[in-house]
Amino acid sequence: MSAPDPTRDAGRDPGSAELVRLVAGREISARLRDKNFIIGVVLTVVLLIGILGFQVAVNSGGEEPRLGVVGDTAQLGPAVEAQGQAIGIDVTVVPLDDEAAARQAVETGDVDGALLAGGGPAPELLVEDRDATMEAVVNAAVSGVAVAQQLAEAGVDLDAVPEVEVTALAADDEEDQQQVLVAIIGVGLLYGLLIMFGQFVAQGVVEEKASRVVELLLATMRPWQLLAGKIIGLGVLGLAQIVLIGVIAVGGALAFDVVAVPGALIGTVVSVVLWFVLGYAFYAAAFAVAASLVSRQEDLGSVLTPMMVLLIGGFFVGIQAAADPGGTLAVVTSYVPGLSPLVMPVRQAAGEAAAWEVAVAVAVMLVAIVAAVRLGGRVYAGALLRTSGKTKLREALRAERA
Repeated sequence: MSAPDPTRDAGRDPGSAELVRLVAGREISARLRDKNFIIGVVLTVVLLIGILGFQVAVNSGGEEPRLGVVGDTAQLGPAVEAQGQAIGIDVTVVPLDDEAAARQAVETGDVDGALLAGGGPAPELLVEDRDATMEAVVNAAVSGVAVAQQLAEAGVDLDAVPEVEVTALAADDEEDQQQVLVAIIGVGLLYGLLIMFGQFVAQGVVEEKASRVVELLLATMRPWQLLAGKIIGLGVLGLAQIVLIGVIAVGGALAFDVVAVPGALIGTVVSVVLWFVLGYAFYAAAFAVAASLVSRQEDLGSVLTPMMVLLIGGFFVGIQAAADPGGTLAVVTSYVPGLSPLVMPVRQAAGEAAAWEVAVAVAVMLVAIVAAVRLGGRVYAGALLRTSGKTKLREALRAERA
């Protein structure tokens, strides 16, 4: 009998990258078969579409007023429309033939009012019920046209009258508010997804320890490969979910004209997505390491408390940063690992974070991720096979060295 060919057997052994990919694929497949996960994603999308629909209904709830005009519509029509726009109302002017047609249009509701501009000493406004806004718009328009006519008859060149040039010192204030609002919503979503996927990682680790599946897995791979596969697999799902929500939100806002979404707002959404990647990498490693210290789902709460407190603190600081993005608390916490993914997007949206500040925050976060993964990998390796009760952090590190 010939001896086995070690080269052939070695060639069949999967490499590190292949093992990580297999674990990641296993995590993705398991979650995609989980009905609760699918239902959660669908409910999130439905809720988002519902919010967009509600905003559309609110924005389109008031119909544009229609004013019928009998007589000189060439001057009064544009004057009425201009006065309406001055107070934020789009008035539609409808030419009418005579007073009889005007009365009928008002009675049938075809127009909200009818202005009789000719045939009498003064214009007359016909309405079903008195409307102070409509009366103010019509009075201002009629007065403006009358003054212009009198000045023209007196020989005043109206074209020579200078127009006031308006310079808005806070021209982008509304846009900035929209960006901050999008950032706040994004931070809330990021906070929820970090908690959800962090707990997915933690629960998966405990389930494998309790069922002894981890012993079979570690017979073919190293602990760091198992940890990396879990983080990458669930991270891909989380990233896909937040990108899906971002695309639906931006696309819906543009399609339904809920909010004017310029490139800066789209940049805010992209910023939130990128900060999710950094935040997830940090918290997923921390959640997995903490979960490896216990062997029962009932004990998870105690070891996950520090990460939960950090996340909740970051969420509230991020909300507070919307009111004072340049404040000391917001500035300092935007550099703190674990807090920066929930604070820096708000400061960026408010225009209070310079490019170098964002670069520093990202660099600090990357260093923290590397440290968390390296230290976490050691704790994870030392605690993963300890299935009796809780394992202390020092014991896990000692076991890994041994």
